[in-house]
Amino acid sequence: MSISENQSAFELHVNGTPHSVHAGLDETLLDVLRRELKLFGAREGCGIGMCGACTVLVNGKPMSACLMLAGLSEGKEIVTIEGLAEGDTLHPIQQAFVDHTAFQCSYCTPGFILTTKILLEENPSPSAEEVREYLAGNLCRCGSYVKIVDAVLDAAERLRSVRG
Repeated sequence: MSISENQSAFELHVNGTPHSVHAGLDETLLDVLRRELKLFGAREGCGIGMCGACTVLVNGKPMSACLMLAGLSEGKEIVTIEGLAEGDTLHPIQQAFVDHTAFQCSYCTPGFILTTKILLEENPSPSAEEVREYLAGNLCRCGSYVKIVDAVLDAAERLRSVRG
């Protein structure tokens, strides 16, 4: 791919690996993750940062990848849902979501899981109300909220037992 005048080449650090990418000056991180890196877990739902379907972690904070310009991501640590598992072993949060069937169509699930990761780092023992409040920026069209909260509370317990 040749670089046109309105494109830049830069390096993204995604899921622990550096990647050389090309992006237009107006392209979002979501566009580049999907097109250049073939990471399809983050999805565009609303395109205005309101639904959480495109959530990724940028320097340890949940961010809407549909709002962040790709070029502004250079030099930052980006984690997508694809980077959460260790090989074939799901992260305890992912496993809790599976065990509680905390999804139906799963379109929103990666955003919920990544946001949950940060919630449980900040608050290892949240109440159900605190979970609902923290995840309020993530929307589920299927209405799986009860199972999602159950999965988050279970994941919190699993992580506490691992941490000792």
